[in-house]
Amino acid sequence: MTSEIQTRVLRKITWRIVPFIMLLYFVAFIDRVNIGFASLTMNKDIGLSPAVYGFGAGIFFWGYFLFEVPSNIILHKLGARIWIARVMITWGLVSAAMAFVQGATSFYILRFLLGVAEAGFFPGIILYLSYWFPARQRAAVTALFMAAAPLSTVLGSPISGALLEMDGLLGFKGWQWLFVLEALPAVVLGFVVLGFLTDRPEKAKWLAEDERRWLVETMNLETTSKAATASHSIWRGLADPRVLALSLIYFGTSAGLYTLGVWAPQIIKQFGLSSLQVGFLNALPATAAVIAMILWARHSDRTGERTWHVVWACLIAAAGLAYAGLATGVVAVLLALALVNIGISSAKPPLWSMPTLFLSGPAAAAGIATINSIGNLGGFVGPAMIGWIKDQTGSFVGGLYFVSGLLVLSAALTLLLSRVKIAPVEPVPQTH
Repeated sequence: MTSEIQTRVLRKITWRIVPFIMLLYFVAFIDRVNIGFASLTMNKDIGLSPAVYGFGAGIFFWGYFLFEVPSNIILHKLGARIWIARVMITWGLVSAAMAFVQGATSFYILRFLLGVAEAGFFPGIILYLSYWFPARQRAAVTALFMAAAPLSTVLGSPISGALLEMDGLLGFKGWQWLFVLEALPAVVLGFVVLGFLTDRPEKAKWLAEDERRWLVETMNLETTSKAATASHSIWRGLADPRVLALSLIYFGTSAGLYTLGVWAPQIIKQFGLSSLQVGFLNALPATAAVIAMILWARHSDRTGERTWHVVWACLIAAAGLAYAGLATGVVAVLLALALVNIGISSAKPPLWSMPTLFLSGPAAAAGIATINSIGNLGGFVGPAMIGWIKDQTGSFVGGLYFVSGLLVLSAALTLLLSRVKIAPVEPVPQTH
């Protein structure tokens, strides 16, 4: 039976932390993938070919790759409050500057700088959650946080489509308004973070004394219990073969995720729809993904099983991408994109529950950032390959099949990783 204080504390920290970090990720993801909607008119305005656009959209992740590990180590040492605020303010300013790109070179430079500015946000939040939530509840909490990504598509797609309709207002293009107006919330929220976010449970004055004591003792006990098997040093976290395996698994899921963000609007628009129509239709598959990922993560926590929850989700996404390559009508494409959205979104919470089972302290900061930085290179490879193949063939089909294959590989690697010993997760006890 779950203790009364556990129920009370988990409810309180969930309501205090999760909605806020969801809002931050919501804004982050819009600024990361609004390039997909901007491309509907921007590419023609500044002369970007599909190959140049795909490469530039994906070069964001090279900035991520180079700066993510040091960023997360700084967060672990300096504290989430100051560092997350820095991240948000700088990425908001760079994202707004995207309104002034004039060609391929400035497009490449600003997308790279956006990756540098945002490096550390996502793995920093994953690390932050490991300070506050026991392992048994972490997949469900991670799912709530990560639901902000598909939610940003649900709500952001119609908004982005509508902003494109502002074309000509005050002499600016619609895509320029899109970049500026969608960047402002990041800057504002960066300053809010300074006053709202609490670095560690020990500093949580918004918890009662007995609640704070229970949470600190629980998290310290969890850290102690894995001390014999967990990697603690930065170099152990970087060198652990399980970190490399999870990086490669995440590579495939990132390729799928950013294929959606960067190319889905163009895939839908090829059926002759307006930008506003594309905005509303692009929101539908992501709506299904929000519901599916939360239910899937809860089932993973309830059963204590991670491997097959990742495997099946990756295979569903792979099937959706393959089907999208065959689809000849807008309804079929939307069904295919729904499968991709559901699979990609559902794979991530159980996947992100794995590293903190065998990493602790500085090793967790370095290991999580390594998984995210290497894995997110899939966000470069997927969109870039689709752009290059479309330039060569005039079709999205070959690129979609390529990314589908990466997701099948992720599923296979997850099964191989399951043969390596990772600390077991106890099923969440049922309340009575």
